[in-house]
Amino acid sequence: MSSLNKTLEIKTSPHIARGVSTDMIMRNVVYALIPVSIFAVYAFGLSALLVLITAVVSCVLTEHLLCVLTHKQSTVGDWSITITGLLFGLTLPPNFPLWMVFFGGVIAVALGKFIFGGLGYNTFNPALVGRAVLQASFPVAITTWHPAFSTDRFSTIASSTLTFPFMEPVYDTVSGATPLSVMKFEHIAAKTSDLFMGLTTGSSGETSALLILLGGAYLVYRKMMNWRIPASIFLSVAILSGILHTINSQYPAPDFMLLSGGLMLGAVFMATDMVASPITPIGVWIYGALIGTMIVVIRVWGGLPEGVMYAILFANAFSPQIDNLIRPRVYGTSSRWSRT
Repeated sequence: MSSLNKTLEIKTSPHIARGVSTDMIMRNVVYALIPVSIFAVYAFGLSALLVLITAVVSCVLTEHLLCVLTHKQSTVGDWSITITGLLFGLTLPPNFPLWMVFFGGVIAVALGKFIFGGLGYNTFNPALVGRAVLQASFPVAITTWHPAFSTDRFSTIASSTLTFPFMEPVYDTVSGATPLSVMKFEHIAAKTSDLFMGLTTGSSGETSALLILLGGAYLVYRKMMNWRIPASIFLSVAILSGILHTINSQYPAPDFMLLSGGLMLGAVFMATDMVASPITPIGVWIYGALIGTMIVVIRVWGGLPEGVMYAILFANAFSPQIDNLIRPRVYGTSSRWSRT
């Protein structure tokens, strides 16, 4: 009579219980990001394409080299680092210098992911960590915008994109400001239709809200994204901005707040990071509401026109505590805390 050997395999989050592997989920997220990336290239041309390619290459290369140096099996095949590269590239201006992009990609992986232990351990969204470091290191370059839909975007590459390392970028054509900047400092709102379709200036990922929402709907349909997080963000932003706009019409209306800047990309693809977000049913609503509230506060009263990046990173830091504070009562006990 032969015996049956059983192996208990312990893995880090995300924990999948329906026969779907982590790499399959990550690959589907990449699929959902492809239309957004294609539209970014269509809107901004060759410079945006080079930025996205450099972002992905720098992240993948850094992860592989760090795995080799630490004698770990390379994890580039699980597609998670490809997502980090794509999201990181989409948060940058389409004319951003490539050497700065590469530097940010290294930081995103080394500081935002690998130092915490890799996939399943990162406290913060790695793409936003890289973006935050670039924001602090190169504030001028990261807030200088290239106009969308220029006639020569597929025949020429912006001079700033090919800036030699450690040299100051030279810009050929610069757009005046993003819709958020115009609204904050001049109180002029862009057309809702332009924001929804992505016909405005900004980061490469501040493109079509329609495509971002369709990508999110695809992941929700495949049960590969927690829809409650973006729903909570959208709801909190709409309610708070609606109240403020009712009090004073100079404050942005809810439709503008929802469709402008990086809110859609951040809410759908970054705040929903399986590792950096809560796992309890109530916790995800609190987490999303915290992000939405921070976005409105920063946009309305902060010194910067945008606040999505800081809001998500701030909520990432509180994510474990949110789960701890609302931990459900342990079965068979009279408290939420088990006895040890």
